[in-house]
Amino acid sequence: MISLAHALRASARKYPDHAAIIGSSGVVDYATFDRDSDAIAASLVASGVAKGDRIGLYCSNSEFFAVAYAGIVKAGAVVVPINLLLTPGEIGFILNDCTAKGLIFQAIFSDQAIALSKAVDSLEFTVSIGAEVEGALSWEKLLQSTDSPSDFEFDPEEDLAVIIYTSGTTGKPKGAMLTHGNLLANVASVQAAMKWQPGTDVVLVVLPMFHAFAATVGMLTPLTCGCAIVPLPRFEPEQVAQTIHSHGVTVFLGVPSMYSVLLRLKPDRVPLLASLRACVSGGAAMPVEVMRRFEAYFGQKVYEGDGPTECSPVTCVNPIGGKTKPGTVGLAVPGVEMRIVGEEGVGSLPRGEAGEIAVRGANVMKGYWNQPDATREVFRDGWFLTGDIGTEDEDGYFSIVDRKKDLIIVNGMNVYPRVVEEVIHQYPGIREVAVVGELEELHGEIPVAFVVVEAGSAATEGAIRGWCRQQLGRHQVPRKVIFLDELPRNAAGKVLKRQLRLHGEVERGIRGLD
Repeated sequence: MISLAHALRASARKYPDHAAIIGSSGVVDYATFDRDSDAIAASLVASGVAKGDRIGLYCSNSEFFAVAYAGIVKAGAVVVPINLLLTPGEIGFILNDCTAKGLIFQAIFSDQAIALSKAVDSLEFTVSIGAEVEGALSWEKLLQSTDSPSDFEFDPEEDLAVIIYTSGTTGKPKGAMLTHGNLLANVASVQAAMKWQPGTDVVLVVLPMFHAFAATVGMLTPLTCGCAIVPLPRFEPEQVAQTIHSHGVTVFLGVPSMYSVLLRLKPDRVPLLASLRACVSGGAAMPVEVMRRFEAYFGQKVYEGDGPTECSPVTCVNPIGGKTKPGTVGLAVPGVEMRIVGEEGVGSLPRGEAGEIAVRGANVMKGYWNQPDATREVFRDGWFLTGDIGTEDEDGYFSIVDRKKDLIIVNGMNVYPRVVEEVIHQYPGIREVAVVGELEELHGEIPVAFVVVEAGSAATEGAIRGWCRQQLGRHQVPRKVIFLDELPRNAAGKVLKRQLRLHGEVERGIRGLD
């Protein structure tokens, strides 16, 4: 099995004159992408980088991110992408945890990088992209190297390509160790499932490239099969629509909140999305009502899929061009096995019964960096336990009911927040909703709904609760409805329910039970 470095080189040899990246500085063809990433690799090795060393990558969506990523991998090192929304202290924890030898950063982050260079003992050098920064190597000078990078021998099943740190919703973030084999297996699965058109597809990458979804589906998959990527550093609906139109984008990757926001575009912008052949949603559950409205408004099919970082990350998707089932995350992609297991990850449950989703395949991570106990906790007999509660239907389509930790237990009865959220989404004027549990002395927990409404909506707490009483069992009806201007989200677009629970503690007592 080849390495990721070999796969990128093979694509460049096959499509040298094709556009690889349509970036802020123009079009980068495959020959240039290959040459520039080789130069970065050779310069890193000349700076003392050895095979297996960890290199932080602190960069927004751009041609620079892709070239740096490929250069680090070609140098035999391990990419450690940095979430741009993290504080310097959180970034420092990650770089210290993985004992990073170097840090490649955009000059706009120079203040943070300078502070990190002093706080992380293992850092031996930093590289500045875009401007000269005192004490840092120059990206432009690294690109001038004419040395040939070492052609490393890789063990795809053992050698790491990237360590992606999880969001740390249950404590300090953990580094998911993804090998060359993990990523290449997932790239092959994504290529097969999405029916990519080598040398033809153009992919808009506005999801953060430091996140697993965008990195694998939006960067590595297209760049290993001769397609072009168009990175955008920020999600702005008008710019997204114009970019799709001007570059003939064929594949759009988004999280549900992006699809919701795109619905606010005026009707005369709808034709700008006409070149798309596939809109893919992941990262969080797509409300069926949002999907229905998007497809009706733009005439574009949305294919929902899923997968955790630890699985490289794609595990399933509604088949492109095939039968889609709204409310499901589709079928397991080729090369990946999925099943529903019972308590403690033991035994397969019958179809239709809710349990934890477990995954097995060459895409599943090697483990968590320096955390053998945490690694053992999530594996059972070779199956990775995702922490998602889901079901499998008679056709093999999987649905995610909720995260295991988000389950609400009211008077001993299970309440799945997503079920309640889907009902509230159907009420007129609702833009977004998230439901969490709040501790309550009499009932154990009660459901609380946090709602964002459209401008001019007349929705009230009483009206929403009345609607829920018509659709849900009494124990599922939110006991409180709290209106917000927006829901808190992380960089990957997932709602931060932890913050909402804290908000609920502050707001405790707003309204009692009926």
